[in-house]
Amino acid sequence: MAKQITYREQEKIENTVKLREFLMELPPYVKDYFRAKEPTTSDKTRLSYAYDLRVFFRFLQETNPVVKGKTMADISVQDLALLQPVDFEEFQEYLKAYQSPDKKLETNSRTGIARKMSCLRSFYDYLCKRQLLASNPVRLVDMPKIKEKAIIQLDPDEVANLLDYMENYGSQLSGVQLYHYNKQKYRDLAIITLLLGTGVRVSELVGLNIGDVDFKNNGIRILRKGGNEMIVYFGQEVEKALTDYLELSRNGITPVAGHEEALFLSGQRKRISVDAVEKMVKKYASAVSVKTITPHKLRSTYGTALYRETGDIYLVADVLGHADVNTTKKHYAKLSDARRRSASKAVVLREKREN
Repeated sequence: MAKQITYREQEKIENTVKLREFLMELPPYVKDYFRAKEPTTSDKTRLSYAYDLRVFFRFLQETNPVVKGKTMADISVQDLALLQPVDFEEFQEYLKAYQSPDKKLETNSRTGIARKMSCLRSFYDYLCKRQLLASNPVRLVDMPKIKEKAIIQLDPDEVANLLDYMENYGSQLSGVQLYHYNKQKYRDLAIITLLLGTGVRVSELVGLNIGDVDFKNNGIRILRKGGNEMIVYFGQEVEKALTDYLELSRNGITPVAGHEEALFLSGQRKRISVDAVEKMVKKYASAVSVKTITPHKLRSTYGTALYRETGDIYLVADVLGHADVNTTKKHYAKLSDARRRSASKAVVLREKREN
C-alpha cells in the first residue's frame, strides 16, 4: 500500500507546480535565480517571489518603451541594465494600485510594497553576483517606511467571553442554523481553543493529522516554517476541547477519500482550509470584540499571555517557532519596556521610616 502524502507534502507539490507555471512566463535568467534560491528558501517564499517578479515584468511591459511589444520571457538582462533608480520609484507608485491581467484592481499597503521591493532588490543582487549586471539600482531607492503597529490581541476577559459565546451561541438559533451550529460546535471550539492555548499558526493547524495529537504527553507534532518538526505542548483546556471534538464529532464522520487522516474537517468532510478557519474566527470574535481578530491575532494573544506570565522572551520565541529571537523582541518590545519600568519599583533602597 502506497504511503499517503501528508498535507504539507501535497501543499509543497502544488506550490512547485504553480511556481513552474509562473516561470514559464518569465525570462530564463529568472529561472536561474529561483534555482539559486531553493536551498535557502521555502516553497511558499519562492512562490511569493515569483508572483512579485511577475508583477514587476508586467509593469515594464505596460510602462517602459524599451520593452514595448516584447513578451515577459523576451525581456533581456540588457533591458534591465538600462533601468535607472527613477524607474523603480515609478514601480513603487504603480504598486499602490494597478489592474491584474483579469482586470481586477490590485492594491498594496506600505508593507506589501516594501516586500515586493525587497524581492526585487534580492533579484538584482543575484544578477550582480553572477556578473550579469554591473550594479544594483534598486539599492539606491528609498524603501517605504513601515509604521510600527501595536499588537492587537484579545484581553483575558475577551478570551473568556469568546469561548463562553461559542459554547452558548446555539441558544440564539433554530432550524437549519441550529443544526449547522451543533454539527460544527465541537470542531470550532477545538480550533479556537488550540489557537489560543498553543499559539500555532493557522497554516500549521490546518495541516494537523489525528496522529499528530499525543494525549499521553499532551503534545501536538507540527511542521514549522522551513519544514522543521516540533512538539508543542498544551494544557487541560486544550486537551478537553480536543477530546470533546474527537469523541463527540470527528470520530463519527467518514471523510472524503484522501482526507482520512486530517484532524479538522470542513462541512464537505475534507481537510479544513485556512480561509474557512479565518472566516470562522472572524464570525465569532466580532460578536465579543470591536477589534479585527484573525487567527494570527489569537496567536499574538497567546504570545502576549505567555510573555507576561514568564518574562522569558527566548521561551516565547521557541514556542512560537520564531527562527530569530529579534522577531519576537520586535513584536513584544512594548511589553518588555513595561517590565523594565516595573523593575524601577522592585528594589527599595531605604524603607520609609515612621515618624
